[in-house]
Amino acid sequence: MLRREARLRREYLYRKAQEAKQHSIEDKKQRLKRALEENRLIPTEIRREALTLQKQLEFDDEGGEGVSSHMDDEYKWAGVEDPKVMITTSRDPSSRLKMFAKELKLVFPNAQRMNRGKHEMGALVRACKANEVTDLVIVHEHRGMPDGLIVCHLPFGPTAYFTLCNVVMRHDIPDLGTMSEAHPHLVFHNFTSRLGQRVSNIMKYLFPVPKDDSRRVITFANQEDYISFRHHVYKKTDHRNIELSEVGPRFEMKLYMIKLGTLENAGTAEVEWRWHPYTNTAKKRKYLTNE
Repeated sequence: MLRREARLRREYLYRKAQEAKQHSIEDKKQRLKRALEENRLIPTEIRREALTLQKQLEFDDEGGEGVSSHMDDEYKWAGVEDPKVMITTSRDPSSRLKMFAKELKLVFPNAQRMNRGKHEMGALVRACKANEVTDLVIVHEHRGMPDGLIVCHLPFGPTAYFTLCNVVMRHDIPDLGTMSEAHPHLVFHNFTSRLGQRVSNIMKYLFPVPKDDSRRVITFANQEDYISFRHHVYKKTDHRNIELSEVGPRFEMKLYMIKLGTLENAGTAEVEWRWHPYTNTAKKRKYLTNE
């Protein structure tokens, strides 16, 4: 098992290393194609390779989407197989953090919750890989209040780190009733940038494909780079109107880092994106949206 995992990891890293080379070739082909279509001189830096690139262009079809990347490999089974989510906490969790983990287990279909105990991160990730878990979700706290969420996609990443604020748990709302466990419909609002699409994919693939008649809706709404998580169910009151009721929990999330590895390799994994709050333009810039 360890040899197979090491071999798969080497193959993944090799494909990832070849991406830059393939993207460079694709860029040269597109520049040559534009020059030929517009009847312009071929750029100097690609004249030596022009004949080879032109032969390669003849085999390109119209339906291609460019060079495939490691992001395509990460979620290649998305929508084909239902995700399998494992939820756990930081070490020595408080009672409130345990309650929050229980509520997250109900939010994600096909999720399981595990007591952290004294398990090390490496052993935890290896156990999840051996049991074909697709995503590991870890919640952290500060003085009994959940303040951190880590989503680690297995087997090779990415790992997204979020801070949590304004957490309102179902346990804090009296007489709330039971929660539906149907596969929810997902609503993503204002994730228009490239990073926003990346974050929406990370969250979207935690959920299986819903059925058309599902009455459960989960919303991720981005405003000022804070992602509002809301959870509702609805019912029809008549043929024209519906009644929406919130079932909780609710919280705000803020992304601060994405790494390309898994949690046991967090110290050596490549950082795909990191929030820099102390730069002069940090308050003005919006990363998850182009608006």
